[in-house]
Amino acid sequence: QIDDAFHRQVWLKCGGYIVIDETEALVAIDVNTGRNKGGRDVEKTIFQTNLEAADEIARQLRLRNIGGLIIGDFIDMKSRKDQQAVYSLMKERLTRDKARTHVLPISQLGLMEMTRQRAQESLSETIYQNCPYCGGRGVVKTSMTTSVELHRTLNTVMRKYQESIHEIRVILNPDVLKRLKEEDEELLVELERRYAGRLMFRGDSTFHHEKFVITDANTGAELKP
Repeated sequence: QIDDAFHRQVWLKCGGYIVIDETEALVAIDVNTGRNKGGRDVEKTIFQTNLEAADEIARQLRLRNIGGLIIGDFIDMKSRKDQQAVYSLMKERLTRDKARTHVLPISQLGLMEMTRQRAQESLSETIYQNCPYCGGRGVVKTSMTTSVELHRTLNTVMRKYQESIHEIRVILNPDVLKRLKEEDEELLVELERRYAGRLMFRGDSTFHHEKFVITDANTGAELKP
């Protein structure tokens, strides 16, 4: 059970699975048939998967101590009777929950809205913290994007200091430096020619992928745009 609480994807007995994504605003739970293709009787397969998903979702809410707004995205069912059966099962399973819950019937878009009393932090909030590198976004800018931003900033800085500072050092992440040297060297040469300056670079593995610092190569003073 504890193992289940740390997986984003949870398999169902029928071969389908649910995917649980927790965000600050809400918790989204997506239902998929997965390996349960069902042969000719597709509607029966979908109904079976949704029933198992409803049962598992109710269990996961308790196991993970998930609170707040929860949106269950069930597989589309043509039969209103099947939709009602899935809703009724979910409602019945949630009555076993000690936390106060409220659930609405499945909408025309196949979504089931639920709320669960938030008494304390969820299990994931207790065990994990946001990644300090990406700030919890799960993504960082590519080397190309950071390189473009650096080029723009250098253009502004070199224009601003062209009369007083002629040697500039840039400290940045080694991956971005590699991109600069391999793909954008001509742009750097053009900047040096345009502003009659000299650019020097130093890779620093402690630097965030999106971070760079532009300094006076002689004094070490940081140069702001």
